[in-house]
Amino acid sequence: MGDVAVGARSGHDGEEHRGHPVGAADPVADSAVTSGSEPLAGGDGPPTDEPPRTGGDGPDGPAPKAKKPRSFWKELPILIGIALVLALLIKTFLVQAFSIPSASMENTLKIGDRVLVDKLTPWFGSEPERGEVIVFHDPDNWLAGENTVEPNAFQTVLSWIGLMPSAEEKDLIKRVIGVGGDTVACKGTGPLTVNGKALNEPYVYPGNTPCSQDDQGGQFSVKVPKGYVWVMGDHRQNSRDSRYNQSDKNHGMVPVDQVVGRAIVKAWPLTHWGTLPVPDTFEQTGLSDQSAASAALTVAPQGLALAGVVPVVLWRRRRSGDSGTR
Repeated sequence: MGDVAVGARSGHDGEEHRGHPVGAADPVADSAVTSGSEPLAGGDGPPTDEPPRTGGDGPDGPAPKAKKPRSFWKELPILIGIALVLALLIKTFLVQAFSIPSASMENTLKIGDRVLVDKLTPWFGSEPERGEVIVFHDPDNWLAGENTVEPNAFQTVLSWIGLMPSAEEKDLIKRVIGVGGDTVACKGTGPLTVNGKALNEPYVYPGNTPCSQDDQGGQFSVKVPKGYVWVMGDHRQNSRDSRYNQSDKNHGMVPVDQVVGRAIVKAWPLTHWGTLPVPDTFEQTGLSDQSAASAALTVAPQGLALAGVVPVVLWRRRRSGDSGTR
């Protein structure tokens, strides 16, 4: 070992070496004696740069005992807690589930459908684009007189962490037709026009006309101010949207800062699962190019939370494994 002196002795103590008297200088013996920091003659000793060996009881006491890793069941509550925190963060900043309470967006969205709403892109300055289906806070008492269901304690907790749609928030869901600077108009039964371009709207509810012939707002021509959007439901004859709220303080417009986010996927029931892309009609020249920042996130908050927990599990297991080999 590097920290133990190694010596070599020639012959037997007290004996006379052959050919030399006792007590006489023995050049072979003298040259054979080495210190602990020098290699033995003939190259039998360890090299001078050999690292110290480990293991066994050393001068500093016995080696530390291997730490027994926690069982999975003891770690499970910690992992559940981490997942809940991640789900809350995701619900707050990334994706949130919402329930469809009315028929105003049929047949694109039906009563009872659950949609996932991308809340991330607005944080990076992305504004709603034409053709997107958005969720927004009630701009000016649009939901007056609507019945709301009081959730129980369990539903409140699940909605708080984003595993269930919120039943308390007064939000609406519609399709963006016009953005700031656009002129949107309806005459007769349609078609609906944006900046003079007629829209082909295959998403309109079967049997409905693009424009409604009434004197309550179904016939209109409006210029959308900057910082606002004009929204309409796909079930045109059964949607109280921008057309029928032109008497409010925003003249039927929805302020961009009241937009929660874009609905990107129908998540439930599974038979209705599907994405909510922007229809081709809004890609016409003279309208707008869709922002790359509005790319959809297509996973649920709990799925992202699980993905965030996996690295934590692997790190903890690896750390436990490393402590067992020390």
